[in-house]
Amino acid sequence: MRGGAWLEIYLRLATLLLPVICCAAVGAAWAIKKKAYPAEFVATLATVVSTPALVFYTLMTTRLDGTQLLEAGAASLLGLAAAAVLSGVALRSMKMPATTLGPAATFPNAGNLGLPIAQLAFGDSGLAVALAFFAINSVIQHTLGVWVTSRGVDRAPRWPKGVIVACLLAVAFRTSGVKLPDPVIESARLVGSLAVPLMLLSLGYALASVSRAGIRQGALLGAIRLVVGVLAGALVVQALRLPPLVAGVLTLQLAMPVAVVSSIYVQRYSSHGDEAAGAVLVSTAVFFVLCPLLIWFADTSRF
Repeated sequence: MRGGAWLEIYLRLATLLLPVICCAAVGAAWAIKKKAYPAEFVATLATVVSTPALVFYTLMTTRLDGTQLLEAGAASLLGLAAAAVLSGVALRSMKMPATTLGPAATFPNAGNLGLPIAQLAFGDSGLAVALAFFAINSVIQHTLGVWVTSRGVDRAPRWPKGVIVACLLAVAFRTSGVKLPDPVIESARLVGSLAVPLMLLSLGYALASVSRAGIRQGALLGAIRLVVGVLAGALVVQALRLPPLVAGVLTLQLAMPVAVVSSIYVQRYSSHGDEAAGAVLVSTAVFFVLCPLLIWFADTSRF
């Protein structure tokens, strides 16, 4: 890849990340000023209300047909399964809590970062495949991932019903061919659009008070997420005869940094919130530096 191409990717990536940084900065400023922050309310609104709406809207509006969704979905499931196994082994070998931090090391930031970068690297066709991965990743992350993270916590919602209901309704409507009124779809889009900003506000608030130990442990967790993602993507591409576009997008999506929502869940259900917040910060920064190389790697994996 030529130097000019690398510079162009960095500039476009900086443009993509600027809104993310601004939202997180608002939460950080709130913490620095030591103002009261309704963390429980924001986390509940983001994960119980907005996220199901976002999943429903994504599944209802994706441009992939049933066969393409099935193909991309199967590859996504296999990739996430490989990432889960690898992250579990890595966390246990480093004597870190595999149950609590496993989902954070497994699930990539496939939403506010993964979708625009997929479009940057592969165009609108790549964005459609990334949307399918995002839908599968979201459903598993907000159900099985939450259950694993919250094991042993009495107040934890074992299976977040909102995401499951949203997924089942979307599949039912798409299968039956029922076209929902535009106001319903737009309502889901608007409510779902709250999810990412709310999560970023909470992340910024947490990062402003994260300890140095949290940064150190977070760096290790973030490194596990990036390495595991690249390995899982390579394994899936080698195991399945995927179309070139699906192979490239899947490889890139699995290599994304720690998801913001993973950090929210860890903060909500455990005492390892500092590590999770630090992991988001460190892995996103490292991803920014390595992004051109990862895009090149994903592009070459198509062939």
